[in-house]
Amino acid sequence: RLQYVAGEFETDDVFNKLKQTLGDSGNVIFYLAVSSRFFKPIVERLGRAGLMKESDQGFRRVVIEKPFGHDYASAKDLNESILKFAGENQIYRIDHFLGKDTVQSILAVRFANALFEPIFRREYIDHVQITAAETIGVEARGGFYEQTGAFRDMVPNHLFQLLGMVAMEPPNSFDAEAVRDKKAEIFDAIQPLKPNDVVLGQYEKSATMAGYREEADVAPDSQVETYAAARVFVENWRWAGVPFYLRTGKRMTARRTEISVQLKAVPFLLFRDTPVDTLVPNVLTLRIDPEHGTTFDFNVKVPGPVMQVGAVKSSFKYGDFFDEKPNVGYETLLYDCMLGDETLFQRADSIETSWKAVDRVLHPEGRPLPVHGYTAGSAGPKEADELLKADGRAWRPLVDEHTQKADHDDKN
Repeated sequence: RLQYVAGEFETDDVFNKLKQTLGDSGNVIFYLAVSSRFFKPIVERLGRAGLMKESDQGFRRVVIEKPFGHDYASAKDLNESILKFAGENQIYRIDHFLGKDTVQSILAVRFANALFEPIFRREYIDHVQITAAETIGVEARGGFYEQTGAFRDMVPNHLFQLLGMVAMEPPNSFDAEAVRDKKAEIFDAIQPLKPNDVVLGQYEKSATMAGYREEADVAPDSQVETYAAARVFVENWRWAGVPFYLRTGKRMTARRTEISVQLKAVPFLLFRDTPVDTLVPNVLTLRIDPEHGTTFDFNVKVPGPVMQVGAVKSSFKYGDFFDEKPNVGYETLLYDCMLGDETLFQRADSIETSWKAVDRVLHPEGRPLPVHGYTAGSAGPKEADELLKADGRAWRPLVDEHTQKADHDDKN
């Protein structure tokens, strides 16, 4: 069932061979798992060879890996170029993050439960934290990281996508365009980030781990970041004034991808004769990786003759209720592409508005943003802690009993 057409994709010859092999009918998906600089010329050659022409006998679609551009100008140029040769409905900009069941479950948790949806708004939410932390280093991707860095690699795509799913208004249906329209509204409402909203870091040598500058294909004096934290505001009626704190990094204390939604504090007058400083904030945490599930932190009365408040945690793990099948995300997304379901793929306007929101950080006036050091295996640079401390807040700890158990299970 397999047939190979060999050739250099920088020449017209291979596309003519493809044309002869594929013919004019049948369903075809072109998957561009190539360096981003080749996206534009490949789609152009596909178009000029007539390979993007659809008919009643079959569709023609292109799957494009990230990074889709490296800033606002390049993303806009790339969109304009490829849309000359293919329709928006033929372009599938893939982000494997969105294929994970636990990411898609964010919409179910929000919109299928009357307990949660009414409180997802500025009247009740103090702030939101979105974390994507890894314990590994750049591994064999030093050359890629030197050109990209953690901020470009993760913030305007992966983390913004999670922000969009947490913050979006309820769509009228799960139709692809209905969902993508609501996410596009969020990206359009993101207040452009300023340099003082962002902290960059680079992991340094520890007693047991090499520093980033000692990795293969990394310059010995590199100023490329392996950690990024950002404070983001969504300026609309639902979220105005509520900060979204994003962080991602390599060589962190623990592997964890999660979203924590912290509610505002209750009035303390009722508890004036109790040690109110022991009250924990109510936090709904959606755990995406490596443990799949949710937790909710809240307060109860400690048994005894006096009113004493204690913190408890309610949790749910997908594995306790469902038969989870291994899925890295690509399986779901490629299947959706075959079906023509674009719900989990990024649209041109959303790509551009996401890059536009971070353009002042990528191209700051004056000096580039400083890159602060942090010890490999730590929770990141202290400057990231100070970013939240200035707002009277703190990052959720990366290590707790859930993380320790998940890490133990991973090792076993």
